[in-house]
Parts: sequence; C-alpha cells; structure tokens
Amino acid sequence: MAQKETDPILDPTLEMYRFYEQDWADYDTLSEAFEWEVPERFNIATYLCDRWAEADPDRVAVYAVEPDGTETEHTYGELYRDANRFANYLASQGVERGDRIGVTGAQRVETLLAHIATWKLGAVSVPLSLLFGPDGLRYRLDDCGATAFVADETSLPALREIRDDLEALDTVLTVGDASTGADELPVREAIEGHSADAETTTTDAETTAMLLYTSGTTGPPKGVVHAHRSLLGILPAFVTMVGNMELRSDDVVRMTVEWSWAGSFNNGILPPLYYGVPVVADADPRFDPEREFELVDRFGVSLLAPGPATGYRMMMQVDDPTARYDLSSLRVAMQGGEALGQTIVEWFEETVGGVTVHEGYGQSEASAFVGDCAALGIEHRSGFMGKPALGHEVRVLDPESLDPVAPGEIGELALRYDGNPLCFKTFWNAPERTRRRIQDGWLRTGDLVSMDEEGYVSFHSRTDDVIVSSGYRIGPDEIEECLAEHEAVANAGVIGVPHELRGEVPKAFVVSTEGVAESDELGAELQAYVKDRLAKYEYPRELAFVDELPKTTTGKVRRRDLREREGLLEAD
Repeated sequence: MAQKETDPILDPTLEMYRFYEQDWADYDTLSEAFEWEVPERFNIATYLCDRWAEADPDRVAVYAVEPDGTETEHTYGELYRDANRFANYLASQGVERGDRIGVTGAQRVETLLAHIATWKLGAVSVPLSLLFGPDGLRYRLDDCGATAFVADETSLPALREIRDDLEALDTVLTVGDASTGADELPVREAIEGHSADAETTTTDAETTAMLLYTSGTTGPPKGVVHAHRSLLGILPAFVTMVGNMELRSDDVVRMTVEWSWAGSFNNGILPPLYYGVPVVADADPRFDPEREFELVDRFGVSLLAPGPATGYRMMMQVDDPTARYDLSSLRVAMQGGEALGQTIVEWFEETVGGVTVHEGYGQSEASAFVGDCAALGIEHRSGFMGKPALGHEVRVLDPESLDPVAPGEIGELALRYDGNPLCFKTFWNAPERTRRRIQDGWLRTGDLVSMDEEGYVSFHSRTDDVIVSSGYRIGPDEIEECLAEHEAVANAGVIGVPHELRGEVPKAFVVSTEGVAESDELGAELQAYVKDRLAKYEYPRELAFVDELPKTTTGKVRRRDLREREGLLEAD
C-alpha cells in the first residue's frame, strides 16, 4: 500500500475514512483491511461544518445559483456562522432536542443551513419533496409531528392549504421570492440579529438525526429513522462510487435532483462537504439538461453524484453539447435509483470522453451499499449494479427460508445490519414493520437479485409492488386511495409499467362509479387530481377504465393479475 498525494481531510481520529489516500492492490485487499470507525460521540454538524470552519474557514463549501442565473459562493466559515444564527433562532422558538423540523428539498444554501442548525440543537431534520401536494405534505408533517417547517416558495401553496390541520406546526420559515403570509417569516430575516456563536449539542452516534419518508406497497408512506452515524456509513461508497478512489483539491460535485431523498442529499451533498469538496446548488426546481451542461462548464464540475438515469437520458438529447460547453472537467458520472443502461455509458464515452460511469444501489433504509468502482477493478457491466461496497456484507437469501441461494440464482438481497452504521434505526412508530425488515441480524431489502461467482449483483424485480420512476419510489396503495376519494371512482388498482425515459411509470386501472360517463377528459381530470393532491411524480401517467378489478378473497386488488393483463408477467 503506497501513499498517494491527495487533498487530505481533517480529523486524524477517523483515519479509516481516508483509505483513498493509499494505493491498494485490489478490491479484495482493501475490503479485508477496511473496518468501520464510529466514535461514541458524533454529530453530523460538527464534522460537516464546524471543524472545517475552524481549520479552513475560507474554503468554498457551496456554489449557489438562483433561478435567474446569478451565483454566490458560500464558505465553511459563512455556513458555520449562519447555521449558528439559524440554531439560535430555532431555539428561541422553543425547538428542543428530538423535535422534528421539516425541510423542503430545494437546492438552496438555506436548505443546508436548516439541516445543520437542526442537528446542532440535537433535533431531527425531515427532508420533504418540493413536489408534494397538500395531501402528501399533510400526512408527513402530521405523522412526524413537525414543530417547524422550512418551506421553499414552491411548497408554500400546498402548505397554506393544510396549515390549519397541523396542530404541532408552530414555525414556518420561507425561502425564495414568494411573498410571506401570516405566521411566515423569510429565513434570512428570521436569523438576522441572532448570535453567530452557538455550541453544537453533544450527541451519541446513535442519536436520531434524520427522518426520511419512503413509499411502500400497503398503507401510507413510512418514516425511516437514521442516526448521526449514518454519515460515516455513507463515506466509503461516496469515495469509491462517486470519487472513483480519488478526491482532488479541484473537485466539484453536482447533484442534479432535489435534496429530499436518500440518494441525493445523503449521498451527493453530505459526503462531499465532510471531505471539504464544494457542491453546486441550483435553486431552479425544473430539471433542464441544457442548464446542467452549463453548470459543468461554469463551475468545473468533476463529479456527477448519483442522479437517476432519466436525467442522463434527457441530457443525451441535447445537440452536440461539447461544441458549446467545456466538459473537460468531468471525470465520474454516477447513477442510482434505476437501471443504468449501456446506452448511457456509451454516450459518455463517445460524446464527452474520459468519463468513468458508475452505477450504485441503495434505498432509504441504507442509502448506498452496492456499486461500481473502476479504480478497484469493478468496471461497470451491463445488467449489473456492481459489487458490495466497503464495509458491507451482502447475501442473496431465499425469501421464505432465508437460507443463502447458490451463485447465479435469484433471491432477496440482504445487508448485514448488526454493526453497520449505514443502516437505519427503525421505522417511525412502526415496530412490527421494523421487525419484518430486520431479521436474524440482516436487513431485508425486498429486492430480488442474483449474485455471480465474482460478487457482481444483478437486479431482477421487487418482492412487493413498489414502482421506481425516475429514481422515485412510489407506493401504489397511496395512489389507489387518492383516486378512490374522487366522486367518479368506485375503485382503482395501480401498477408500474415500462417507460422509455423514466424506467417505470404508474398506470391506473379505474372502475368508475355507476352512471359516470367515462372519457378521455375524465381520465385527464383524475390524473390531475392525483398530481395536485399527492406529488407530481406520483400521478398515473397512464390510465385505463375497466369494468372490474381482479380481487383476492379478502377484497384486495391483485396487482399481479394486472401485470399479467399488461403482458408484464407470464400467467400462472
């Protein structure tokens, strides 16, 4: 193992996470040497912000771009001072250790400050999508009992519609240009005048830091509880999958999607800031492939963090980008959340050149633990997601017996849970669901995969009915319930169907109420109804009226039969 010249991270007490500074013979050698290093006391805010502010306060942490294209730089010193002001404001509003603070996923510095300030107080941040309609937002804020909410201008209309329904919500802070309403205050105005000095609360590594909501196949979305230690669990995967075993002094990271899901915020924002690598934040919530190329050119982006393949496919449609933009800084592009596809790999090679393309796999309960790393000999293979990441023991189990299956055979992917800092703690207020997912020391993912003799993992399907569209996990149960609330709908069933751009999209099969005239106009109305009430990515992009739905003896929709009807499965 030879030492490499690199830009070292701080804090010598966590040297294991600096493994990339040495040359390793191969993946197996590094895997055998790697061990988790989790101190008893650990707070994400300390390692993400405070230590850099003390050692290198002028180091750039965030390049921020407004929707109109104007940009600002934010150093670690500025983050530290503003996060302290933010924490002092929240404390003045009565926010205490353990309280839940909702934060929309806008790519803004204020979003990052809200999370850091929350952790400084020992409170719990709850990332929430900008795309949620009033029903989706109401459920999550009410379920976690959020006492404060940092709302981007995009989320304000939905929030105002449900504000009176949220008894626990005392404080609403706004970000963006929207005018503030009653009991709302812009973030910058709220924190102005508060002290820039604050003591970060001492927390155990096991203290809850974040609550992520994920969709399941039955019932409402579930809250996934993560501890402060989860940041340490993410670091090895970031270095290997995103950095390809290098973190350079001139690296810049760009995450193309909003900061509200595990694959974006946990994998693409927190790890680079831990390592002192700046990130690019674009406040415009609309994905514009042309704009992504412009950002790479403007900021010298070198690492594209794990965005969904849908975004890359949209970028592939831009005509001759290398003729108009300097993309020479790009060295790694990572994809997560859906199948990568060989065409994307070939496009980067042929169009941009010199870019290593990696695929990674994870979920809200454990955000990244399988993936590629060309520098360690794990080149991307079509149809495979890579190998288990450093520190992670992975098995493929028979879903019924939980016995390991033979190489090449299909079974359920499971991750060693005990002693793994990446894994979630529990589901929020759902102990029985937690027990079903964590069995005999293993986290059951619910995904059916196979693993070959070399350890490469290939995804086959879900054991449940979760729909993965553009990287978003969508629970059909929530869409079905929403449709059933419309006066024209007697019943509905939802499945995922293939889509060229998004991988999968929800398709709804609707039984109309007696006397209702079915029409294309009604179908469009039902699609808009779901889009407005849940989330913009959840609405059924395809919809068909049917006379009846296949049911089980207990009255549940047989989604398998619907998939058979669509030709997605062979009939039993």
